[in-house]
Amino acid sequence: MSPAPEKNKRILYGRRQGRPLRKAQRERLSDLLPQISIDSLDTLTDPSALFYTPVNAVWLEVGFGGGEHLAAQAQANPDIGFIGCEPFINGVARLVRTVESADIRNIRVYAEDARRLIEALPTRSIERCFILFPDPWPKRRHHRRRIVSPDTLDELARVMADGGQLRLASDHRDYVRWMLFHTLQHGAFEWCARGPEDWRTRPTDWPPTRYEEKAAQRGETSIYLEFIRRARMDK
Repeated sequence: MSPAPEKNKRILYGRRQGRPLRKAQRERLSDLLPQISIDSLDTLTDPSALFYTPVNAVWLEVGFGGGEHLAAQAQANPDIGFIGCEPFINGVARLVRTVESADIRNIRVYAEDARRLIEALPTRSIERCFILFPDPWPKRRHHRRRIVSPDTLDELARVMADGGQLRLASDHRDYVRWMLFHTLQHGAFEWCARGPEDWRTRPTDWPPTRYEEKAAQRGETSIYLEFIRRARMDK
């Protein structure tokens, strides 16, 4: 008889791998990924120490997909340290190729469940967080799988610095309403929008992602949400 599953065991939803990796991709992962990978969450007591060159702040991207946005942000902000989370190994392989070809040195990768990493981060250690085009899990019975949730927002509120920016995006209207409702309901975050153009137009310092471009090809409209971490009362 197989053992019963642990009652509180966390499940990682979504695929870990798609098409088999080519030989060059496997070799690149074997050679380069260990150099930029976060293997132990014990090292996150000071996230800025993950980077060889001193950084002024640390930004986090949850679910970077193919890494287009993450790589572009890292190149545009060489004084910022970037942590990218993505369990889908094909996406990690694409990012690693970009890191190698563009010689990007301010990215670190956690190729596991982002929730574990966020829980391990120290309080007030992240200045900006991106959750862009996450899986919408459209069926009602799957809504509990959505990464933007009260539990995740609790942890983000803890690890983000006062005044830090949380950026969310989706082309799925129901998920947009879900993200907006839960983030405003949480109370730690203030929505930055002052008018419709603020959520309809992608800011100039917000590089597009592959998923966003695919949505546009399907005729879908993307929505961009920006929030500020409110100042804590306990100074």
